[in-house]
Amino acid sequence: MRSDARKARILFRYNELSLRLFRMQFELFVAARYLRAKRRQAVIGVITVISIIGVAAGVASLIVALAINNGFRQDLQDRLLGSTSHINLLRIASDGIRNWQPLLERLEKQPHVVAGAPAIYEQVLISRGARAQGAVLKGILPQDERKVSAILDSIKQGSAASLDETPPESPTTVTDDESDSASARTASLPPIILGKDLADELGATVGSLVTVTSPQGELTPFGIVPKYKRFKVTGVFASGFFDYDNTWAFIRLSDAQRLFDLTDVVSVLEFKVDDIYQAGVISQKLEAEAGKGFMSTNWMEQNRALFHALRLERVVTFITIGLIVFVAALNILISLIMMVMEKTRDIAVLVSMGAKRRQIRRIFMYQGILIGVIGTALGLIAGFALSWAGGHYHLFSLSAEVYSIDYVPFAPRPMDGLLVALVAIGVSFIATLYPSWSAASVLPAEALRYE
Repeated sequence: MRSDARKARILFRYNELSLRLFRMQFELFVAARYLRAKRRQAVIGVITVISIIGVAAGVASLIVALAINNGFRQDLQDRLLGSTSHINLLRIASDGIRNWQPLLERLEKQPHVVAGAPAIYEQVLISRGARAQGAVLKGILPQDERKVSAILDSIKQGSAASLDETPPESPTTVTDDESDSASARTASLPPIILGKDLADELGATVGSLVTVTSPQGELTPFGIVPKYKRFKVTGVFASGFFDYDNTWAFIRLSDAQRLFDLTDVVSVLEFKVDDIYQAGVISQKLEAEAGKGFMSTNWMEQNRALFHALRLERVVTFITIGLIVFVAALNILISLIMMVMEKTRDIAVLVSMGAKRRQIRRIFMYQGILIGVIGTALGLIAGFALSWAGGHYHLFSLSAEVYSIDYVPFAPRPMDGLLVALVAIGVSFIATLYPSWSAASVLPAEALRYE
């Protein structure tokens, strides 16, 4: 008996599911038939086409806009993290970090810390002949710097080998404007690596001589005189980030200590971590481990305003361009209302033949959703195709001085496509509510009275 009852329940549920599927197929069939059918009023078909184009245009515009926003964010983040460390540890006092070697070794053993490196940062004036420009001079140990950033890998001219504390002896390259008698002196000059835009501004190339003037002057009988030292350009880097290429220069750590009258002192300890999004938590632990008198910063804090502006721009872009989808939804609403008015007699016949009012509602809901789905699919295809082409071929160039990068980056994400599709189809569905309710309210007797 129990087995028979169970089989009966399964058979009943199967029949019920089949009936529901048949009803859904019936409603979907009628909705699709109405979309394909010729109109007595051509304006309804035109509005339907405009609705599809409007949804497609809105979706494609949103995909492209979000891809550009995400591209800028990702590109800036990659360039920032490729050129700088994730965490910086500094002394609160201005006298720098003494006995930094044991401290660095101890902090490198902390959880999530991949590597560490010492550095000295100072603002200087770099000049060559009549040309001069302010710059950030960074004293580094190249073997440690490569562990926390990749900026030395972006050297396009020359080499970073000259920054090693014990560089191998090699013949000195003498430029055309240098005399043979000066070769002995230039061979002993300390090396410096300049950013591409900084080198262009100074008119310097590999082998050129530049003068670095420190704001920390020397006290002489004539008062404080700025301290300066000549360097030989041994490399030019191009990180692709304008702020770095235009204002940064690298020298050896020991040369920086001599230039700024420092003993074995560094101004900052830099760290690379295994999870960039946990840099804030890890920096606090490093600060606590270092003890009193230290403070830490991380890449998220240093660039908080920039990334906050990009997030705000993303929201504003979504809302602004989303108005295109809203306008398309209004077209769907108008199209369905006019469709209901045209199909009043057909609706009355369907109701008279046994169609339920919820089925009538679903017919027009499906019709609006079909418009939304078709427009969304076309928009997704167009949006991702345009984004891929723009990112692959760098179709749009930019001024690096203004935007820090020289082309418009595109980085389309599947999650953005899913979000845009859900919003577009959801708005299209909302636009069907009133027309479908109006269609279900048609009275057969009234509609067929004068037929």
